[in-house]
Amino acid sequence: MERVCFLLKVRQERLQEYRERHRSVWPEMLDALRETGWRNYSLFLRDDGLLVGYFETPDLKAALDGMAQRGVNERWQREMAPFFENLGGRRPDEGFERLDEVFHLP
Repeated sequence: MERVCFLLKVRQERLQEYRERHRSVWPEMLDALRETGWRNYSLFLRDDGLLVGYFETPDLKAALDGMAQRGVNERWQREMAPFFENLGGRRPDEGFERLDEVFHLP
């Protein structure tokens, strides 16, 4: 199982709305994530907008490719993109900064 941790930056003026959106993620989106191998997925948001994401997957490339083929993901990414800084024209699921794992205590 591959552990993936990533960073994004949520715009300060959109923090509350971002939190609210994640209280009611579309059921179809949740199903798509599960079906494409996203497990133990968490998002952590700091008051300055730093977003830390973590999930586990058997195959990161397959998980990302699987979501890229889902219409619900296209709609979700399009709606979420304005919440983030520094995406450089990419979708949030393409523009996150992946962190290297340097320690793990199983």
